[in-house]
Amino acid sequence: MLFVQFVTQSSQLLKFAQIVVSEWENISAISANSSMMILGGRENYSHCSKCGCCYSNTLRDNHLCVENSMRHHCPICYEYLFDSLKDIAVMKCGHTMHSECYLEMLKRDKYCCPICSKSVMDMSRAWKRIDEEIEATVMPDDYRYRKVWILCNDCNDTTEVYFHILGQKCGHCSSYNTRAIAPPVLSQ
Repeated sequence: MLFVQFVTQSSQLLKFAQIVVSEWENISAISANSSMMILGGRENYSHCSKCGCCYSNTLRDNHLCVENSMRHHCPICYEYLFDSLKDIAVMKCGHTMHSECYLEMLKRDKYCCPICSKSVMDMSRAWKRIDEEIEATVMPDDYRYRKVWILCNDCNDTTEVYFHILGQKCGHCSSYNTRAIAPPVLSQ
């Protein structure tokens, strides 16, 4: 028998990641308590030994492994995730947090993982809007030909791009989830 923490499915988060169910190690029926239950049977879940989690079979070969991702605290409320009875969300980057903390983060217009700063959802529509704004916004002469080195938080690539007050676009993945790593300099 497999005893796991009680976790419910949230249809709102399914497009990003299925809910993770943590496996309790070395627990037998004798020491089981009311916070545990047998959920759907072993045939419905697979244990990922790298993550230390049990995932729905639909995510077996379709999740990004972050070693011991459930053996950390929620980056928002700082509750230890492995012992938590709350729903867990797995972001595209593989990091985990409580589903309610994830939804609260999105409500506050925060779309990056609080651990690694990668985008937690498809931002392509937002990037297109920024493209349009940049095209419509003329930079002052002092900054028009200045270049800056950036690090992309989504693909980890470094690129030299023209500085713009509204944002710098990654030359590799077209994301605006970037940060300057060197000040703007006049191009040669």
